[in-house]
Amino acid sequence: MHSNAQVLVVDSDPLNRVVLENTLSEDCLVALQDNCEDAISFIASHKVDLIITDITLVDAQGVPFIQRLKDHTDTYKIPVIIVSSSNSYSDEVKGLQMGAVDYITKPFSPLIVRARVRIHLVLKQKSDLLEELASIDGLTELPNRRLFDKHLAQQWQACHSQGKTLGIVLVDIDYFKAYNDVYGYGAGDECLIKVARSLKETVDAQQGFIARFDGVRFAVVLAGCSIEQVEALSHLMHDAIDKLLLPHKSSPICAHVSISTGMVLVEKEFSFGVAKCLQYADNALMQAHVNQERMVLLMR
Repeated sequence: MHSNAQVLVVDSDPLNRVVLENTLSEDCLVALQDNCEDAISFIASHKVDLIITDITLVDAQGVPFIQRLKDHTDTYKIPVIIVSSSNSYSDEVKGLQMGAVDYITKPFSPLIVRARVRIHLVLKQKSDLLEELASIDGLTELPNRRLFDKHLAQQWQACHSQGKTLGIVLVDIDYFKAYNDVYGYGAGDECLIKVARSLKETVDAQQGFIARFDGVRFAVVLAGCSIEQVEALSHLMHDAIDKLLLPHKSSPICAHVSISTGMVLVEKEFSFGVAKCLQYADNALMQAHVNQERMVLLMR
């Protein structure tokens, strides 16, 4: 059930590491580290579902290690089980107060450890599923606005700190209200689903991120790109929707469903913030509707 789950064991005692690996290897993937710095490096490059660590690591970094995990946005949700030689109630309370989900004293029973790890992996699996469902748009199955805002904030910070460009594209289905009026809301939902699927295939091929922004609008984030690449992606999205040939007899501009795009490319000037950038993208989209052209704003 958990064969693909990754458990990281951080313990300075080689015997404990071997015992834990032998205990858990039938149920999940097990990685071993003997110090917190190597553990942090491993976590940065691997998806870790659960951590087992000794609060009294030989380098005296057990407590700071757990605190570091719980203070960082990328790791605070990883469940931590403490396995410690201390049977002090105060140490157990301290570990749980820091955010550990369980506390097991040494010498431990492999059967007990295995059972508790199974329980916490099940809980983690359910938690991950709930979080995924809360981040997915129910109709189009694209990431929703909540996940888009989170992703954009992360990319904004990363591109700013790394000196990369950041492209944002807002996409709107042309005259969609008129489409619903003529074909009905059921057909409108089917149209949205088909458009979303086509846009996702196009954006995924360019290593971009797409989400349902609101209503009939979609938003795309493309990191480390040039203005030519942003414009090329816009062309590809237009072509992809054109190829669907979804009839739209109430559209005054096209016989089939079409889209408009408004684009912003941020080169160096990140100081105006995410909200302002989205406003610029929205303005570009409105201009695209008026002029029937693909509009791109360059923020230097």
